Amino acid sequence: MTTSRHTAAAEALAASFPAANTLTVTAAADRSALAAGTSTVTAAYVGAPSVDLAVVIAAGADILGTASQGLRIEDVLSPALAAAAGVLGTGVLSAVDSVGTSDLADDADADVYALNDATGQPVAWFIIRTRPAGTSDALGADELAGNLKRISNVEMSLTVEIGRTRMSVREVLGLEPGDVVELDRSAGAPADILLNGRKIAVGEIVVVDQDYAVRVTKILDPSGEQQ
Repeated sequence: MTTSRHTAAAEALAASFPAANTLTVTAAADRSALAAGTSTVTAAYVGAPSVDLAVVIAAGADILGTASQGLRIEDVLSPALAAAAGVLGTGVLSAVDSVGTSDLADDADADVYALNDATGQPVAWFIIRTRPAGTSDALGADELAGNLKRISNVEMSLTVEIGRTRMSVREVLGLEPGDVVELDRSAGAPADILLNGRKIAVGEIVVVDQDYAVRVTKILDPSGEQQ
């Protein structure tokens, strides 16, 4: 059954999807086209609720580009899946894996969304399925909090982002020393602070003993509201 949270996850994934143009999201009524997909990546999100995620690339949709040898499809799509997981609440996203096929599309409990280009043709499909309560890896809120305490000493990557831009793989491969890449943020705007790719706070860039640092100005709670 399609839920508003699943739809929000699909829209977040589409906004971060590595496509040349903005993609639109529609519920996929016909799932038969997924069988002709060329690549599939999957991930699991353990939280409250826990979900299974998959992205199927449509035949003929070359999101990596012909000149991008060495890039892995799971690496290219990891940021988009992380963006989708970011709207689901508190939890942990697993590593993204490349698989031949996924059985999610055949599950009646899974929601399937088409990511359409400007012509209305799908370049990929996003599949999301909520795991029923009581499965071995679907955790309630109290159990999740207890398990997260066990890994509280595990180091995670904290990243400070001052801006973004969208470029095709061809443009990236064509970069030369001295080229200027314009970002989508003005000078002096707050920087995003991300934990394992998920935005948790914003701050301002400062210099401490000749090293760059960030002063936290606002903390985001799990619902995305600022404190």
